[in-house]
Amino acid sequence: MKADKPELLVPAGSVEEAVSFIKAGADAVLVGEDKYGMRLPGECSLDDIRRIAEFAHAHQAKVYVSINNLVSNELLAELEPYIQGLQEAGADAVQFGDPAVLRAAQKAAPEMALHWNAEMTSTNYATANYWGSKGASRVVAARELNMDEITGMIPNLQIEAEVQVHGITNIYHSKRALVASYMNHQGRPVEGNNLGKDRGLFLIEAERQDEKYPIYEDANGTHIMSSDDICILEDLHLLMEAGVHSFKIESLLKPTAYTIAVIKVYRQAIDAYAADPECYAFQESWMEQIRRLQDPERELSFGFYYKEQVY
Repeated sequence: MKADKPELLVPAGSVEEAVSFIKAGADAVLVGEDKYGMRLPGECSLDDIRRIAEFAHAHQAKVYVSINNLVSNELLAELEPYIQGLQEAGADAVQFGDPAVLRAAQKAAPEMALHWNAEMTSTNYATANYWGSKGASRVVAARELNMDEITGMIPNLQIEAEVQVHGITNIYHSKRALVASYMNHQGRPVEGNNLGKDRGLFLIEAERQDEKYPIYEDANGTHIMSSDDICILEDLHLLMEAGVHSFKIESLLKPTAYTIAVIKVYRQAIDAYAADPECYAFQESWMEQIRRLQDPERELSFGFYYKEQVY
């Protein structure tokens, strides 16, 4: 199932960010709150989502809501009212991993689009099509897939495909507060338990001390992130030629100005390819615009796109 023109999707942590990302060229924003979604750049209430949806729809953009948290028995009872509230607020789709979310959405908001995101386990078209038969309209491909695996999926998919093309990725998650426990064990508890995204904490391996892995804790536990940033801009045309439906720029742990600049660059590339695929050519100046704002301690890499062993 190929796309006519790929969507540019960016997570937003506030109404202001969502508006600025759409103005910069994003076709869709991903929002949510920590109670239901994980690893979001910020929290957006139902009222925030309503305001974002009004702006987005007025500018031919869409709003997706992340419900990718681990669903407990206690959370089950709240899913249907929350999803109904999302529908009333104007959300266009829900991103889910747990089938409990799918069932709740089909009951509370049967017209709501459903995007299946099982993190690292969404690795083949057969499983994606299975979720399509259950009501999903999109699969979020695992970031561990390489280029051949991604492009090879598209002709066999009966639903849309979303891939990450830029930014940080999650490499470890635990529901436990690992950093707080470690600090307490050392006899130096953190005042105010400030171990969130703004703290700037990172891990360093003894064997690779030049690589820093950001780590933070929130209501959902401990998150360890990659030491580099994916950037497939140079070979974006391969994904466009294959017919990938949605390109995600990850904004987590990035300044808003950086994300806006990246959005504008990818917007130029997508529009240039759509205007004339035969004459499309990557422009080095696009990459230079990103490099000027890139954190010098974070390498721009192809991620898993050209790695053979990915599992």
